[in-house]
Amino acid sequence: MPLLSPETRHDVRGTRLRQFLGHLRHPGVGPIMVMAAHPDDEVIGAGAHLGFWPGLSVVHVTDGAPRDDRYAREAGFPDRAAYAAARRREASAALAIAGVHSERIIGLGFTDQEASLHLRDIAERLAALVAATRPAVIVTHAYEGGHRDHDAACFAVHAACGVIGRSGSVPPTLVEMSAYFGRDGERVTGSFLPSGEAPVIVRLDEADRSRRRHMLLCHTSQRDLLCIFPLDLECFRPAPDYDFRQPPHPGRLFYEYHDPGMDGARWRERAAAALQTLTGARSS
Repeated sequence: MPLLSPETRHDVRGTRLRQFLGHLRHPGVGPIMVMAAHPDDEVIGAGAHLGFWPGLSVVHVTDGAPRDDRYAREAGFPDRAAYAAARRREASAALAIAGVHSERIIGLGFTDQEASLHLRDIAERLAALVAATRPAVIVTHAYEGGHRDHDAACFAVHAACGVIGRSGSVPPTLVEMSAYFGRDGERVTGSFLPSGEAPVIVRLDEADRSRRRHMLLCHTSQRDLLCIFPLDLECFRPAPDYDFRQPPHPGRLFYEYHDPGMDGARWRERAAAALQTLTGARSS
């Protein structure tokens, strides 16, 4: 990547953002990378649009299978390995509908529910991947406290782009796709936690809805969860500049109601430690 002045890098990223968000069906910028925490998150967030994005690659941070085999058995599989293999097959089938071939699907292989234990490793691997593939835009999760793996993916993308930016190169422009967050313990889908960045809400036509539906149906192991997401819209926005050492919103986070393995305070401690290692930033 060429070395450019900070002002030029800012201008390049702004131009990419306008080209992408202003023309989501036919963006005049590429290649595009989607960084998703789990196999299916890219369909939840952007399924109707994936087939229109040039040079698309999809990165899954986790394999979609928690360490506890209880989750695999509840989904109808004998163990974690079989569950992870099924989720890879489901993702390949869904993405094939959008014209994304298997060689463009990259699995980092971290265990579902454990991405926040490996924030530095994920960021470093992503930085190397971005340096090798040079995406112009990365579409990823928002930092919203909905799922700790979503927040981990968001952290890793921002941290990796920080590493690239400090090298003097132009980092990818960051765009967010919606997933879910919590409001008083209730899951909210189809929108973002307010951040000051205006979302682009796309109302899908019949063909888009049908394609999105068929992609979601490929993820048969997740059917009970995926049915809660709207079929008629997809939401995107510019990624804000987050301070991952601070909570995404006041009060209890959604995953704190449902995930006893990690609370927000511990997540932020790990993020601060990873950030300090990656950038030398102070952790307070």
